[in-house]
Formats: sequence, C-alpha cells, structure tokens
Amino acid sequence: MTTTEHTALAAAIDAAYDDPARVSDPEVVAAVGTALDLLDSGQARVAEKIGGGWVVNEWLKRAILLSFRQRRMTTTELGPFEYHDKVPLKHGYAEAGVRVVPPAVVRHGAFVEAGAVLMPSYVNIGARVGAGSMVDTWATVGSCAQIGRNVHLAGGVGVGGVLEPPGARPVIVEDDAFIASRCVLTEGVIIEQGAVLGALTVLTASIPIIDVTGDKPVEHRGRVPARSVVIPGTRPRHFPAGTHHIPCALIIGTRSAGTDTKVSLNEALREHDVAV
Repeated sequence: MTTTEHTALAAAIDAAYDDPARVSDPEVVAAVGTALDLLDSGQARVAEKIGGGWVVNEWLKRAILLSFRQRRMTTTELGPFEYHDKVPLKHGYAEAGVRVVPPAVVRHGAFVEAGAVLMPSYVNIGARVGAGSMVDTWATVGSCAQIGRNVHLAGGVGVGGVLEPPGARPVIVEDDAFIASRCVLTEGVIIEQGAVLGALTVLTASIPIIDVTGDKPVEHRGRVPARSVVIPGTRPRHFPAGTHHIPCALIIGTRSAGTDTKVSLNEALREHDVAV
C-alpha cells in the first residue's frame, strides 16, 4: 500500500471514529478490516521510531477500537479448546517462519516476524514481535506493545497493553534487550536497545529508575537507557504514619560492548551478581 493510500485509509478511520453513527457503514467496516490486515502482516505498526523518537500511529489504534464495536462474539473450537471472542486468532505460522509452541495464542492484528519463537504465551492485537525474539512460557505481550528483534522475554514477563486514549504510547522494548523472569512493564515505558532487566523488576511511567553507578544518583522515569543493567530496588519515603520503602529500579552497570549478544544476555546479569 502506498503512502497516499495509507493517508486516505487513516483519514477514513479517523472520521468514522469521531462519528459513531457510521461505525457499521460497509465502507468503514472494509477500512477497519484493511487496517487490521496491515497490522497483522507487518505492513503497518502502531508505533515506529522516526528521527530517533517513537511516534504513535493513532489511527491504527482507532481502527482496533472500531473493530470491537463492529464485531460480534463468535465461538472458535481448536481440538479440545474452545474460545468465545470478537477477535479471530492468527494463522499461517509455517508460511511466516514463526515457531509457535502449544498453547501459545496470538490474535489477528498482531505481527510476529520470521524467526521469532513463541513458547506457551499470549500476544494481543496490535502488538509486534521482531525476528529472533523469544516470548517465553507464560509471558504476555499486551495490545499494541512493540517488541524489537533478538529480544528475550523470559518466563512470566508481563508487558502491558494500551488502546485508550489512542495517542498513548505503548510499551516499547527495543532490539537486543533481555527481560528476566516475572518483570512487569506498563504505562508506555521504553526499554532501549540492549538493556537488561533483572528478575522481578517492575517499571511504570512513575517508578524512578536510578543510575547508581556514579558519584551521585541520576534519575530517569519511563525510560531505561540503552545497554543498562537494571535490578529492582526500594527507597525510603516519609509518610504521616512513618517511613516506608517504595519501589524503584536501580541501574547498576552496563553490558560489555565486547561480548556476543546471545551470551551476554545472561552474563550481563551474572557478572553483576543478579538473578536471571
């Protein structure tokens, strides 16, 4: 699809989103279907990096929201499994070159690039998983989340989703990052390229990410700098009822530039004496 066709499709969806009376018009239904097919095939994405920064394509999130209003619940049976939902499941993994281990689930409208591996896991509509990445057992990739190439989401990782408001940035995990077991990422946080998160790290837009590698702490919010090694931490806060410790995350080092990516994912944590 050309840029002009993309622009026209986006305009049609934006207009329909602002006029609920048109939701069921055949041309709107067709436009929404085309948008979801573009997401499913990877020809369009909810967020993309442009000029060094991440930009949200709001019209694609509006298309997903419109589809929820247009579709009715249907029952799908897959062997002994039964599902009752509005969104069909993704198909064509062999042709796409993707390994999917039962009972992993991907909804139509999510893109999984060739070479990715999905252990028993869940990838929601609008999300994107890049080549060479692994979504490990019981990990979840929420709606519209963007997972880069050669990323490892370890067992039980929870990547939050976001659809509303349409302009809200989804969670973004850039290429070569390693997210260890039971980490939770929500509220549009960005994990920059090559960063490593130790087990049980929880990041939201408001949880401080504190670099403690220098003489003075340096605080970040909503963004883990590239190649950082991060672990969960706490810091004291004074309340009327006393002093208590609240969550934060600590940057304790950086990945070695000379170590092979596949090896350094685990070693980056072990060399800092952090659980994988």
